[in-house]
Amino acid sequence: MFRPRRLRSNPQIRNLVRESNLSVNDFIYPMFIEEGEGIKTEISSMPGIFRTSIDRLETELQELVDLGINSIMLFGIPKKKDAIGSESWNDEGIVQQAARYIKANFPQLYVIADICFCEYTDHGHCGVLTSTGPATSITVNNDETLINLEKQTLSMANAGFDMLAPSGMMDGGIGVMRDTLDLNGFENIPLMAYAVKYSSAFYGPFRDAADSAPSHGDRKTYQMDPANRLEAIKEASLDLQQGADILMVKPALSYLDIIREVKDQFDVPIAAYNVSGEYAMVKAAAAKGWINGEKVMMEKLLSMKRAGADIILTYHAKEAAKLL
Repeated sequence: MFRPRRLRSNPQIRNLVRESNLSVNDFIYPMFIEEGEGIKTEISSMPGIFRTSIDRLETELQELVDLGINSIMLFGIPKKKDAIGSESWNDEGIVQQAARYIKANFPQLYVIADICFCEYTDHGHCGVLTSTGPATSITVNNDETLINLEKQTLSMANAGFDMLAPSGMMDGGIGVMRDTLDLNGFENIPLMAYAVKYSSAFYGPFRDAADSAPSHGDRKTYQMDPANRLEAIKEASLDLQQGADILMVKPALSYLDIIREVKDQFDVPIAAYNVSGEYAMVKAAAAKGWINGEKVMMEKLLSMKRAGADIILTYHAKEAAKLL
């Protein structure tokens, strides 16, 4: 009789035949940079995650380096917001300043910019709004937003970011960014496309963190319907054709099937974003004593790797790195 349990009999053999392995090198740690001074404010819906001003960054950045976490993604919270998110292409904007500070003081860190407008607009949507009648008909004007995306792209490249990651789900966005970078001498900056980004209820805590909740309406006209699978392949294919180097699926945990499909279809690195709601649920249940938070955290991160993710963006990165 064949006995699969032979290969499970002790930790040594289990480690020897393990099919999927997590590494600290898999992680990108998202960080929220707030304009101002002396700021380190814990986000109530994301215990252990903070909004931090540049002058308070050093301790956390050193912790990341000491843990072996090499990659971070920056999200900005500016003081000034307007209808078009113009602070996002201000060369002295909050994340541009943060990038220059990090590259000067922690050059070993790989710094990625989230490229979007929701943190910078006073309405919380991901671009320029167009009204076609009643409030329910207000939507984002795709092509006007692309014009501003060019400006944001160039500003972030000039600030010294190593990689740009557009998250707005604007049609043609990757192509516009690739052309902008290539025409301005930044042909070596890669693009990590939020290629498959669903309109998800799992983003709630992030909107607290980044002050980016829409003031009206929702993002269903530009983010994907959670019911759609084939559309994910179409979106990923379009981004690759336009010049994406890495494809991301967001959220991760409820879309492991999509991660696997994208991985099977395309021979490029695949990223999974373990989003704020997924993080917050583990933290809340662990605080109640309902689950073992560390074990659940590691199990869900491993599930993303097993599904095909080469890269995992996660707020758990520091905790997981300590265990690894």
